[in-house]
Amino acid sequence: MAKTPHISFRSFCLTLLGALTLVSASAAQATSTGGIAAAFEVVVIKPSPPEGRSVMRMIRPLPGGNGYIAKNFPVRLMIALMYKVPARQIEGGPRWLDEEYFDIEAHADGVHSKDELQAMFRTLLTERFGLQMREVSREGKVFSLQLDGTATKMQRNPDGPGMNIPITPVGIGEYQGRGVSMPYLCWFLSQLTQDKERPVIDRTGLTGTFDFMLSFLPEQAANSNDDHLLTELRDRPSLFTALKEQLGLRLVPENGPVQYFVVDHVDWPSAN
Repeated sequence: MAKTPHISFRSFCLTLLGALTLVSASAAQATSTGGIAAAFEVVVIKPSPPEGRSVMRMIRPLPGGNGYIAKNFPVRLMIALMYKVPARQIEGGPRWLDEEYFDIEAHADGVHSKDELQAMFRTLLTERFGLQMREVSREGKVFSLQLDGTATKMQRNPDGPGMNIPITPVGIGEYQGRGVSMPYLCWFLSQLTQDKERPVIDRTGLTGTFDFMLSFLPEQAANSNDDHLLTELRDRPSLFTALKEQLGLRLVPENGPVQYFVVDHVDWPSAN
């Protein structure tokens, strides 16, 4: 599969910010593409207008928990976020999965949890886009997320995130975690390290959810020619050092199982 094209630091931040508005705080990783879950009651899908392409990508549950909304989003990224794998681990499919953007409004028959709404969105992909995938696991390069010592520096939060986004940006290279599970943190770190093409797998042994603040110098900023940006951030540690110093965690490069989804079939969305 072709390598992910280089993107600017600003584009990376906007894409990650859009992605962070989606993923559930559930501790369960999606492991199957089979079966049809409950569906949204009303779904409207439209190609995004060309003039809206400069607007930040966004996908999130509606505030009342009764649906989902997406703006300027490509289908491959929808799949990646709903199944919680990096887009590079979704193989196959036509070029328009990456090149065409869609606006989606989906409404449910009542109030639902994030997990239920995500299951409905996966049903939407199956029913409206005719998506058929198979899951394969291959040995590959990964980052293993481990404790750096005997205990984490994160604060336990037994209440979880509720309907809130578990990790939110509060500045460039600064993130606040509230009720974050380890599978969610692994997904988040996989986005931050996507240029290294190593998914992050959980080897911490930690269960439950946690609060934390994470502040680091993004690699994209370190390689940027923006002198003003570097002045603001130059005293920050790298992501790898920040994880050790601030969260009591470390990323260790090793080999391990890498999850892939292979697109066997997908259609242009059916009519509204």
